[in-house]
This record gives sequence, C-alpha cells and structure tokens, in this order.
Amino acid sequence: MVSITAKNVALVYRVRKKISLSWPDSRIKKDTNKVAVSGRNLQVEALKDVSFSLTAGDRLGLVGRNGAGKSTLLKVLYGVYPPTSGQVEINGHVDALFNISLGFRKEATGRRNILLRGLINGWQKHEIEERMDSIIEFSELGEFIDLPLKAYSQGMAARLAFSIATSLEPEILLMDEWIGAGDPAFQKKARERMGNIAQKAGIIVLASHNRALITSTCNKVLELDSGRVKRLVDVQEWEE
Repeated sequence: MVSITAKNVALVYRVRKKISLSWPDSRIKKDTNKVAVSGRNLQVEALKDVSFSLTAGDRLGLVGRNGAGKSTLLKVLYGVYPPTSGQVEINGHVDALFNISLGFRKEATGRRNILLRGLINGWQKHEIEERMDSIIEFSELGEFIDLPLKAYSQGMAARLAFSIATSLEPEILLMDEWIGAGDPAFQKKARERMGNIAQKAGIIVLASHNRALITSTCNKVLELDSGRVKRLVDVQEWEE
C-alpha cells in the first residue's frame, strides 16, 4: 500500500558568500530564524523537524508564505534533495509536476516529448505508445502536438506535462502550484483526474497559495512557516 512518512526532516543549505567589507570573516550574525552567517558562508535552514504521514487516498495541501519551504519539501520527497537529517520513507512510485520543462526539448515536437518525458519517468516504451493517443486527447493540443515545443505557450506546455504525468495513474503525485492553464472545462477535468488518482489508492501532495483549490482538492493541510510545521490539520479544521 502506498504511503509517505517524514520523520524530523531537516534540510540545511550551505552557500558561499561573496567577499564584502561589510561582512568581516570574524563576524557571526543571525539574520532570521532561517539564515545564519558565519565568515564567508551562509547556512540556510530550509526545513526543520518536519514530520507527517500519509496513506492511500490522502491529498495533502502544503500552504504558507513564499519561502516557507513548500517547494523545498516537495523536492525532498521527490529525492532531488536528500535531507540533512531525519528520514523520508516512501512506498509507491512517485511522479512530480513542479518543473514542467523537466525532460522536455524545445526543438522536439509535443509527440516526441511525450516519449522523452515518459522514459525519464521510468516507463517502458510500449507503455508510452499505448497511451500516446489518450495523452494527446487529454491535453487538447490537437494539431499542435506535431509542432516543436518552442511554438507552445507556457499554458500549452503545462497542459502537456500534466497529461503525461497523470496518464499512468501515478501512485504518488507531487505538484507545485496548480497548472494554471486551460479553460474552465480543462481545469474541471484535471481536478477530476486528480480525484481519481487519490480514489485509486494514490496520494497527492499539492503546494499552492490558492485556498479554494486546497479546500476543494485536499483532505489534509500542512502549514509551513520558515521551514517548520506550524500545524497539520484536516482541511475542515483549516477552513474554520
């Protein structure tokens, strides 16, 4: 059964600072509760003591101000960043939709990019070919599917990315903000597909500033503040 468990997850970035007369090497300063400056190095505490667990059917909304750690947490869950400390345990295949350009080539057609993106996701070629027509139909790109990706608007590319990422009914889907593309009819069927993923023993983790989207899509809400868990509640309690 699919599941995600995060136990006391922390992530610290170490960034070398450019030499400046206003930052002598001996100086140690605490800028905020996330950034420490020591000599020429910055230490950014992007996440600290983040813990939660999700099981089949859960749809978790990540909320908080810009810089709260939402996107960073998604990337930790996807394995882009290994946590500095703590543990992340995931059972199930994970697909992510927070970088619509990942695996896309601007010179290649939409059809070719479906193949490339699918291979990056770990699908077999025959699996991609079997679903090619349904992906194109869902994306509503029509004849544009055989034009180079560089001819697409951002919204068209986002629709294609969403259609690919959800075509194999991923067990776990990570999303950073809503795709924000397409007319209301496309948005409606995209939400329905997300709902079907969760109903079929899947998990969705969605980071968004859109309160209406969170309340209509998710059953749990994790609110982050400066990389820390402010609260983890059912969506009904968060709405109050």
